Amino acid sequence: MAINLTKGQRIEIGLSKVGIGLGWDPNEGSGFDFDLDASAFMLGANREIPEQEFFVFYGCQKSPDGAVESSGDDTTGGNSDGDDETLTVDLTKVDAQIQEIIFTVTIHDYETRKQNFGQVRNSFIRIYNAQTGEEIAKYELDEDFSVETAVEFGRLYKKGTEWKFEAMGVGYKGGLEYFCNKYAKRFI
Repeated sequence: MAINLTKGQRIEIGLSKVGIGLGWDPNEGSGFDFDLDASAFMLGANREIPEQEFFVFYGCQKSPDGAVESSGDDTTGGNSDGDDETLTVDLTKVDAQIQEIIFTVTIHDYETRKQNFGQVRNSFIRIYNAQTGEEIAKYELDEDFSVETAVEFGRLYKKGTEWKFEAMGVGYKGGLEYFCNKYAKRFI
């Protein structure tokens, strides 16, 4: 049974392959499509990406170690009844220098389009067993993040030899650039 996550909640993963799914409904009103983007920042001990390619998103769809892979960019939310974008993580392949993986969701071109998560219907991000599809935990983005345009959903982090998941649930008024400045500043 899936857990509805609360900020700061930590859960045991106990899996080797984890999926992060992002879903939302298309904009049925007038105006621009909703273009949400799922990204992963694979961080070293200094809390920054060690190389630019450890930032996985629609523009760089696979990490150099092959551990994190993006499904690509869904620009409307209309490509499925479930997850519109996914990030798949194979924890057995994660480079030894990586200590945590931060998962973010942003709204593309939010300023021009004047959009925030409160306007996007049925938006969510979830973590699931990538081998069975069983949902482990979920955040409803439209309820908790009504005026935000960027969210740090959660992180996988190493504790000894085990991987754990922490629900971060921190929203920001900003876009993907905010997270790049935070985790990849030496590459931009």
